[in-house]
Amino acid sequence: MENLVKSSTKKIIWAIWIVLIPFGLLLTYHLYPPNISGEYGDVLAFLIFMAIVASMPMMINGTPVFFLQWATISVFLIFGLFIETVLVQIALFTLMLQMRLDKKSIFRLPMNSAMFFLVSVLSGMIYYSLGGSHGTDILFRFDSFMLILFYPLVYFVLNAVIIYLIDRLVYKRRTSFLTKDVIWEFFTTLITYPVGFALYIMYLDIGLMSLVLIGIPFICLSVVLRLYHSSQTINDYLKKIAEIGHQLSQALFVKETINLFIDSIFELIKVDVVYVDQVNSKNELESIARVEKQKKLPIFSDVLKENEGIIGRVLAIKKPAVYHRRKDWEELNKGFMPDYIESVLCMPIIKNKAVIGILLLGSTQKKAFAHTKLMILDLLCTQFAVALDNARYFEKTKENSERCGLTKLYNYRYFEKLLTAKFSEMNNDIIKSLTVIMLDIDHFKSINDTYGHQAGNEILIEFADRVAKFIDKHGVVARYGGEEFVILLENAKMDEAEELAEFLRKMIETRPFSIKQNIDDKQSELQVSITASLGLACAPEQAEEAMALIRHADRALYVGAKRAGRNRVACYMK
Repeated sequence: MENLVKSSTKKIIWAIWIVLIPFGLLLTYHLYPPNISGEYGDVLAFLIFMAIVASMPMMINGTPVFFLQWATISVFLIFGLFIETVLVQIALFTLMLQMRLDKKSIFRLPMNSAMFFLVSVLSGMIYYSLGGSHGTDILFRFDSFMLILFYPLVYFVLNAVIIYLIDRLVYKRRTSFLTKDVIWEFFTTLITYPVGFALYIMYLDIGLMSLVLIGIPFICLSVVLRLYHSSQTINDYLKKIAEIGHQLSQALFVKETINLFIDSIFELIKVDVVYVDQVNSKNELESIARVEKQKKLPIFSDVLKENEGIIGRVLAIKKPAVYHRRKDWEELNKGFMPDYIESVLCMPIIKNKAVIGILLLGSTQKKAFAHTKLMILDLLCTQFAVALDNARYFEKTKENSERCGLTKLYNYRYFEKLLTAKFSEMNNDIIKSLTVIMLDIDHFKSINDTYGHQAGNEILIEFADRVAKFIDKHGVVARYGGEEFVILLENAKMDEAEELAEFLRKMIETRPFSIKQNIDDKQSELQVSITASLGLACAPEQAEEAMALIRHADRALYVGAKRAGRNRVACYMK
């Protein structure tokens, strides 16, 4: 999300922080001067506890939720607004430094600092303006006690409003005011306020011992809440994994399965680079997908073996590898890796105890891949392995049903379906015209009788290969049956199609075909010359539906070419 924040916005945040914090602290000091003579040790002790609590936030939707209220409320009531504001800023900086933000995320430091400063100062000023005070005597006045109850409510509302504005103005999120973050903040306020108030009362009675009696149990409670939130997060991940697994199981094609897998990774975790490699029959790694910054790029041409590079090492050990900093993996890397990548996670994709592929993820952040993400990705890779195997099986089965087993060209069933679909496109003005060219090898029966059926099959295979290479991307070639073939061209004029058919006829006539012959246990190669007759018809001029176009091309072949002497091109004439 930090990558989506504009550079100009980040500069504005820094500018606001540079102006707000020094002048704001100076103004707060003059308006509400602290009186902590002889209490410097106590202030330091509260600072240490606040730093400890701040170092244990919960991450909700990528946003850290802090349990600072218990300390900030007690510090505010004991020492006043200025000291509370300063201690919160120091504790916050301790946390942000611990997070080791990268260059693109460092703007979060001044943004959070300014946010906490505004919440502290505004809520404190409202409290004082209503007649509130701090110190030792406020518990014994009813009006002061009611203001103490009102203070955390103001603090919570201001915090929620500022977070909402940050979402809208900085991150450009179209979120509602009542989000999961706000609910958790309200929940933590309900828990922490009584603790902070109790800490204040005990401090007035027994001093710093109150931090031991209340602070340590509360830190333990914070740990428990973090563990609870972690378990909830894992449950949410597992639900998403189940949904993704269902979607993967419904994907029929390999590309569709790979794209869905990569999209799921970007949906589940924050990542900048996704590479997917497959293991070939030689136990080498071949790139099949490469996505950087959610942009699909050409796959790598390099092939890696075991122990070559990061992915080669994972292929060899068959276990995940996690690198938290660039210097940890830079020497191992072999091949291309963007300069902005810091953390790397490499995961084997395993099916039936065999590695069938490798997933490599990269992030601009250091220590981006926690143990939870490792577990989630392991489950996702397992489901992907099964889905990919099923997709490959489906494509192979589909190809076998649509292609001729001998020539590997499309069969008549597929061609008929395709032609019907293309007629629909032509009727909807997506394409202008369709041309069908029928080809038939002349005197093919005599070839079988002279050289044998195996030789005839060899000629059919070579014939199909030549025609397919000649047509290439200009059209679709299919085996119609026996020694007959058919070609479909889009948006070709009749004279252009006729010229192409004539060129194809001459190519067949002038280039002999090779067949293998076994004579006296010796294999020899013979050159056999053949010819072909071709007939063509064009729609919409000569046919209004698919089967009529095929019949007209077939009639042109047999009436116009075969009966006229063979080895020629004929066009259908109404």
